[in-house]
Amino acid sequence: MEEFIYPKKEEWKALLARPTASYEALEPLVSEVFTRVQKEGDNAVAAYTQQFDKTALENIAVSQDEITAAIANVSDELKQSIQLAKANIEAFHKAQQTQIVAVETQKGVNCWQEKRPIQKVGLYIPGGSAPLFSTILMLAIPAQIAGCEEIVLCSPPNKEGNLPDVVLYTAQLCGVTKIFKVGGIQAIAAMTFGTATIPSVYKLFGPGNQYVTVAKQWATRYNMAIDMPAGPSELLVVADASAAPAYVAADLLSQAEHGLDSQVILVTTDARILADVQAEIKAQLAVLPRKEIAEKAIVNSKMIAFESDALAIDFINQYGPEHYIICMEKEDLYVNAIQNAGSVFVGNYTPESAGDYASGTNHTLPTNGYAKQYSGVNLDSFLKQMTFQKISAEGLKSIGPAIEVMAQAEGLQAHKNAVTLRLNDLKNETK
Repeated sequence: MEEFIYPKKEEWKALLARPTASYEALEPLVSEVFTRVQKEGDNAVAAYTQQFDKTALENIAVSQDEITAAIANVSDELKQSIQLAKANIEAFHKAQQTQIVAVETQKGVNCWQEKRPIQKVGLYIPGGSAPLFSTILMLAIPAQIAGCEEIVLCSPPNKEGNLPDVVLYTAQLCGVTKIFKVGGIQAIAAMTFGTATIPSVYKLFGPGNQYVTVAKQWATRYNMAIDMPAGPSELLVVADASAAPAYVAADLLSQAEHGLDSQVILVTTDARILADVQAEIKAQLAVLPRKEIAEKAIVNSKMIAFESDALAIDFINQYGPEHYIICMEKEDLYVNAIQNAGSVFVGNYTPESAGDYASGTNHTLPTNGYAKQYSGVNLDSFLKQMTFQKISAEGLKSIGPAIEVMAQAEGLQAHKNAVTLRLNDLKNETK
């Protein structure tokens, strides 16, 4: 990892940059796939699945027989681990449930807010070298708690035309209602428009490669909601001499192994720790099965020493990391000062992996600096907040004149009349 010691503020712009590719080059392909899926439905989905995933499927819908067989093939040890994670994720997301908010703003004017589930949601689960069954836990569990009626899951098949057993096991465990062996742009397009086989949904969730990322953004052109803009995974660790170099290195590598375009950052106020962390990275990297991926991600990564806590905190908030680990003697200072981060991990014994799998928090988080504006996925991501109001005759007499004056001032006579008619009737009733 490249080291930067006490960089000047004019150098920060380069240090804050992500290794993201331009999405503009992908848009023509995404547009082509969307157009064809909209026109040809399942036939287009099948053609693109054969083209991109190298498999031809007679039926893209996963059958109950396939799910039953998959459940039998998952080891008891893995099932127990997934069930433990499920219990923690359920506990944390159920705690996010809120009561109805009700206020009488003035006598006879009652306003309240209730939440309703998004009826149909689509979950995209990446495949490839590391099928992320843990993401099913993070998305399907809050969807189920929220009360979503239809939870549709799409994930790319392997060359044999199957999904991993653990993906099917986790999906059925978490209440997914329909599972399809479809990946990439065509999956996002199918859930956007609907086909004879795959239903359309109202909101899309889930991570994916650069093609899926662009496809989700493209889907918003067709009145589709998405969880957030997302890109390559990232981690920032802030550490000083109180941190264990081996732990810091392990956390950095845990994110670096995600993909070639992942980025990890080490920030410190003690430049003396950098050599020890570099040595640990070298030693641990040598034995990683995904060494080649992690090595290339490390090229995109940086170690940065700052002269003060204030400068370090300022940089971290400008970076807005997806994952943020704090291993500092001044722990409270850094916890209280963070404004922009997807998920925060505090202390030497809180690896980022815990949030990825089983602590209970959600691992679907904003990347590429979007933590400045977006929250990670949570229970409210699957809910809509609806407001209600009921005004009594007494209430309308009280509030009505103000409405009339305001409507008149805006030149909206019909708005004024809607109140005036009622007020006149109420006056006549009292005569």
